[in-house]
Amino acid sequence: MCILFVAWRQSRQYPLVVAANRDEFHHRDTAPLQWWEEAPQLAAGRDLEAGGTWLGLTRSGRFAALTNVRHPAAGGAPRSRGELVRDILLAPEEVPESLAEPARQRHAYGPFNLLALGAGGLYYLNNIDGEAPQSLPPGVYGLSNARLDTPWPKLTRGRACFADLVAAGASPEACFDMLYDSSPAADEALPDTGVGLAFERRLSALFVLGEAYGTRCSTVVRVAADGSGEIHERRFDADARPTGDTTLTFDSPAAIKGVT
Repeated sequence: MCILFVAWRQSRQYPLVVAANRDEFHHRDTAPLQWWEEAPQLAAGRDLEAGGTWLGLTRSGRFAALTNVRHPAAGGAPRSRGELVRDILLAPEEVPESLAEPARQRHAYGPFNLLALGAGGLYYLNNIDGEAPQSLPPGVYGLSNARLDTPWPKLTRGRACFADLVAAGASPEACFDMLYDSSPAADEALPDTGVGLAFERRLSALFVLGEAYGTRCSTVVRVAADGSGEIHERRFDADARPTGDTTLTFDSPAAIKGVT
């Protein structure tokens, strides 16, 4: 997952709205969004190489997603980052407690950002700065391949557009249109993350184009104040052509707590 926008308690109708693009190698084997057979409360896609996921939602309204951090010194790690999202979504304890283990085991994974929402609120954790999980107040947040709300051009541009869409009702189709923006940032505005100017330029778009690596899917999540929810996924091939759409809905009595 390479760009993720979250609106938390910014709308009376939808206290949680998410719009995200997953960027990955096109050859990496992936299952589309579905209710997992062994965990029917969990809706997510699945990385078939390591068994985890990048973003998911449960029938009770728990949400989790991660992005990798582009770090020049990053090397291999013994565990897949996709395990983090899967394990938090399936954990019996509440989100703050479920984040304790990945916080302790942060060096077992490659550099990551993690957002998780449960009845206790929205939390952020990364394994770069060594800090404890952070409780986030209501707001609109953006997460790319650096720390939360790092003002990379695509994050700043996308977050402003996303906030407007949330204020207007967060139509899934409008969110998909925003996420399909493949225009790169100006060279002088690009960060330097050690990947070279040409690749930095390509990665600066919300929707990343590339024959080998690019945006594989876009996801939109809306959870209503009464606990009902929907998650939409649109998948793409290496030429950025849509290859499939999936929409899953649920009507849960477990409304998100504390929403007025």
